[in-house]
Amino acid sequence: MEIVANRMAQSARKQSRDWFNSWTIGTALIAFAVILPIAAVFFIAMSPGDDIWSHLASTVLPDYIWTTLRLMVAVGLGTFIIGVGSAWLVSMYRFPGRGIFEWALLLPLAMPAYVIAYLYTDILEFAGPVQAMLRDIYGWSTQREYWFPEIRSLGGAISMMTLVLYPYVYLLSRAAFMEQSVCVIEASRVLGRGPWRSFTSVALPLARPAIVIGVSLVMMETLNDFGTVDFFAVNSFTLGIYDVWLNMNNVAGAAQLAGLMLLFVIFLIMAERYGRRKQRFHHTTTKFKALPGYLLTGGRGFLATLACAIPIILGFVVPAGILVAYAITHFDAATNIEVLRHAGNSFLLSGLAAVLAAAVGVFMAYGVRLRNDRVLKVIVRVASLGYAIPGAVLAVGVMVTLGAVDNGIDSLMRQSFGFSTGLLFSGTIAAVTFGYLVRFLALAFGSVEASLAKVTPSMDGAARSLGQGALGTLKRVHLPMIRGSLLTAVMLVFVDGMKELPMTISLRPFNFHTLATYVHQFASDEQLGDASLAALAIVAFGILPVIGLSLAITRSRPGH
Repeated sequence: MEIVANRMAQSARKQSRDWFNSWTIGTALIAFAVILPIAAVFFIAMSPGDDIWSHLASTVLPDYIWTTLRLMVAVGLGTFIIGVGSAWLVSMYRFPGRGIFEWALLLPLAMPAYVIAYLYTDILEFAGPVQAMLRDIYGWSTQREYWFPEIRSLGGAISMMTLVLYPYVYLLSRAAFMEQSVCVIEASRVLGRGPWRSFTSVALPLARPAIVIGVSLVMMETLNDFGTVDFFAVNSFTLGIYDVWLNMNNVAGAAQLAGLMLLFVIFLIMAERYGRRKQRFHHTTTKFKALPGYLLTGGRGFLATLACAIPIILGFVVPAGILVAYAITHFDAATNIEVLRHAGNSFLLSGLAAVLAAAVGVFMAYGVRLRNDRVLKVIVRVASLGYAIPGAVLAVGVMVTLGAVDNGIDSLMRQSFGFSTGLLFSGTIAAVTFGYLVRFLALAFGSVEASLAKVTPSMDGAARSLGQGALGTLKRVHLPMIRGSLLTAVMLVFVDGMKELPMTISLRPFNFHTLATYVHQFASDEQLGDASLAALAIVAFGILPVIGLSLAITRSRPGH
C-alpha cells in the first residue's frame, strides 16, 4: 500500500510539473486573454444599469427576434438548396461547362454581401436602369402603374446573402461527396433505387455532418452581417446592437442584446448536435475509384448547366462587371491614391491578424499536443469559438476589456507617477487587431490542429531521442510538415480580415478607414461609383484563394 501511495504521489507531482512549463502556461494565458471579450459581454449584461431591457422588450425586441429568425432560416434554406445541389451535380455528373463550374461556383465567396447589396440596389431601385427600361418599353410613368419587387427589404437581404454565402455549403458538401466511396452509391442502384433516391437516402445522409457545418457557418455569417441589414434597414439583432450602443449610448443594453444574440449561436450548435446524438457516419469501405461522372445530354444537360450558371452569374459575374464599369467611369487619380492608402490600412490589419492568428494557433495547438489534458483542451476549445460569435458582439466585449485595461494602467500611473496615460489600446490599431485575432483564431487553430493530428507521435519521439526539445521538434519536424495547412490558415484569415466590416467600424481609430469601411461610407451616401475601385480591390484579394481551395478539393479524393 505504501508503494502504491508513493507512486500516486509521484504521478501527481509529475502532472503538477507538467502544468508548470512554458507551453502549458502560455497556452492557458493566451486562451484566457481571447476568452475575456466573450466573458465581458455577459458581465456587462448582468451588471446593474439603466432599465432599458424592459423598454426594448416591449418595443423593438420582438421584431429583432422574429426578423433575425426569418433571415437565418431563409438564408440557410437557400444556401442549402444551391450549395448541395450544385455540389452533387459537379461531383457526380458530366455536362457542358462542368470543368469551369467546379471552381467558378466558389467565386461569389470573394464578393462581400454588403458590396453585392449596394450594386443590386443601384440597378434595381426605382431610379435604376432596369425599372427605367421597363417604363420606357411599356410607357409607365409612376410606380403605381406596375409592380416590381422592393430590393430594400427583408427579401432583398435574404437574396443578397444567399448569393454570396452558398459557397460555404458548396465547399464542404463537395468535399464530402468527393470523399464518399462509389460502392455505396452503386449498391443503392443495384437494390433498385434511382438517382434521386440514392442521393437522398445514401449520399446526403453520409454528407450530413459536413453540410450541417456549412449551413451553420452561413447562419453565423448571417448573424454577423451589418452592411447589408443596415443598408436595407432590416431590423436584425446586429443592427439593434449598434443602435442601442451608438445611438442610445447604452453599453449595458447593447451587451444584453449581444448576450441574447450569442444564445442564438449556442442554440444552433446544441440543436444540431442533439439532433444527431445517436447517429454515426462512417465509410464502410477503403476502396476508392474514379467517380462515375454520369453523362447528362440534351435537355438534362442544359438544365444542369443552367442550374450551376445562374448562381455564378448573379453572385459574381454581374456584380463584378458593374464594379469594373463603375471603376472605369469614375476613374480619378486623386481618389485612387486615397483608395491605395485605405488598401494599405486593410493590408496592414489583415496581415497582422493573419500572422498573429497563425502564430497563436500553432502555439496553442502544439501546447495541447504536448500536454494532453482535458482541462486545457476545454479552455482552448472555448477560446476558439470566436468565429461563431458575431463581430458586433465581439466588438462590445473587446471595447469593454481594453477599456478596463486602459483605465487600470491610467489609474496606476496617476497614483505612482502623477500623470495620465490616456487610452493606450482602445480606439487604436491594436484594438482592431485584437478583435480580428479573437474572431479569426478558430480558422488558424482548426487548420493547424487538424494538420498536427496527422503527424504520428513517433515523429516526436524520434526527434526527442536525437536531442531536440519541444521547440526544436516544432521548428525542425512539425512546421515543415504542416506548412501547407499553415499557409492556408494565413490565407483564410487574411481574406476574411479584408472583408470584415462590423468589428472594424466599431473598433477602428478616428478617421481611419479600411477598404470595407470606405465602401460602406460611400454606399450609405448613395455614391457607390466613387468607391467602386475599393470594392473591386476587396473582391480581387479573395479570388485567388477561392480558386486554390477548389483545386485542393478536386485533388483531395483518395487515389486522385
